Amino acid sequence: MKDFSQENKAKILDLKSLYIEPSAKTPQIDLNHLSGELIFSGRSIPENAALLYENILKWTKEYAVNPRPTTNLRLNLEYFNTASAIWLAKIVQAICNIENRENTLIIHSYFSIQDFDNFNTDDILDELYPLINLVGTTNISVGIKIYGTDEKGEIIKESMLFI
Repeated sequence: MKDFSQENKAKILDLKSLYIEPSAKTPQIDLNHLSGELIFSGRSIPENAALLYENILKWTKEYAVNPRPTTNLRLNLEYFNTASAIWLAKIVQAICNIENRENTLIIHSYFSIQDFDNFNTDDILDELYPLINLVGTTNISVGIKIYGTDEKGEIIKESMLFI
C-alpha cells in the first residue's frame, strides 16, 4: 500500500467529482474520482470546444496525480466533431500520464451493432487509431473494451483488446 504524504491526502480529498448536464450539442460528462469512472455520452459538437473541455482536461490532469487503481474511460458518443476529438485525445493523453505501473486504464467504446458486426479487429483498431496512437508508450496497462449496441443503446456484444 502506498504511503501518502499529508499534502497528497489533502489533494485526494479536494478532488471532487465533475458532472455536466447534456445539451443538444454537448455530451453528458460524469467524472467521478471516487469510483474512477470517467463517462462521456451523447453528442459532442460544441460551438467552442475549448470552453467545454478546458476544465475537464484540468480535472483529468489532477486526477492522474492520484488516480484509482482502475480507471474506466467510457466514450459513449454517438457523434463528435474534430474539435471534440482533439480535446478527447488530450484527455486520454493526460490519463496515460498516470505514473504507477500497477494502475490500469480501460477505454470503453460503443458502436451500433451493425458497425460492430461489420468490423474485424483491424477495422476497430483503425477506427480507434487516434486514441491508440496517443497511448503509445505508457507506464500503465491499457485495454480497450468495445461494445456493440442496439438502437436502444443496449449492449448486444462486447470484445476486449489490449494495447
